[in-house]
Amino acid sequence: MEFWLPMIFAAVCGLALLMYVVLDGYDLGVGLLLPFADDDEKDRMIASIGPFWDANETWIVLGVGVLLIAFPAAHGIILTSLYLPATLMLMGLVLRGIAFDFRVKAGDEQKQRWNAIFSLGSLIAALCQGWMLGAYISGLGNSPLQLLFALLTALSLPVLYLMLGSAWLLCKTAGTLPAKARRWGRRGWLPLGCALGVISLATPLVSADIAARWFTLPQFFLLLPIPLLAVACYSWTGLALFGRVSCRPFTLFAALAGICISAATGLGYSLYPWIVPGQLLIVDAAAATESLLFTLWGVLLTLPLIMAYTFFVYRIFSGTNLTQQYD
Repeated sequence: MEFWLPMIFAAVCGLALLMYVVLDGYDLGVGLLLPFADDDEKDRMIASIGPFWDANETWIVLGVGVLLIAFPAAHGIILTSLYLPATLMLMGLVLRGIAFDFRVKAGDEQKQRWNAIFSLGSLIAALCQGWMLGAYISGLGNSPLQLLFALLTALSLPVLYLMLGSAWLLCKTAGTLPAKARRWGRRGWLPLGCALGVISLATPLVSADIAARWFTLPQFFLLLPIPLLAVACYSWTGLALFGRVSCRPFTLFAALAGICISAATGLGYSLYPWIVPGQLLIVDAAAATESLLFTLWGVLLTLPLIMAYTFFVYRIFSGTNLTQQYD
């Protein structure tokens, strides 16, 4: 129990953050794409995420909540080191929430302002999440190399969100928007590949431990399916976006989600057994076994409910065009 309970809670944290990146990632991506659409298209873009966007953020609340309760020492170290970007991220998310509600009630001139605020909040949140991810992977340090890596991930994560957003619009809109979404996806495809490649090459440079885990034998060959999955998913998105294969829009979104799953799997292997890279092990950071046992009952109740609710909402609003339902 003293070993497995911390592992269970670490897995829940990882699952929650993965779900957040995929689900909230696409609606952040829609916000980032908003300035490139005309007024009518902006309304339909917002409508396409209307039933989902607020619930998507439940996953980050779950992840941070589990981190606080199950690993209080790690929570203190991580959020102390990332206090500024975490605060800015929350401000961006607040801006998005305010703009989402106020744009519906505003006149034409004010609606443009709230649309801009929604996009700005999406950009701030995406950049800050990328910075926090890069800083965490590199060990929460302040060396020039670590700061450069954090900046690289800060610029790369919004590109992934843009791609998720364009794929989502292909799935959920009609009329002129799918054609535009496809063009946006094509423009983002090469930058996404460059970002994935550069980060993959840079990660071993900022962490000798990660380099040793991946580039020694026989681990290199055993782990090869993880990057190969990412390459296969990335290649499929290119074939689909540029019309080389015929497929349903959902498969494009699923391929991008596959890239996220591959990256999360590789990251989990790279960091284990650390919860704060190079500073704190999962088992050392865990709360008392009695506390974890008590908390486990709450997680066993809330996690299935959140997953069931997510499935239910996406099933109910599974139609192509949600504009009329959410105007």
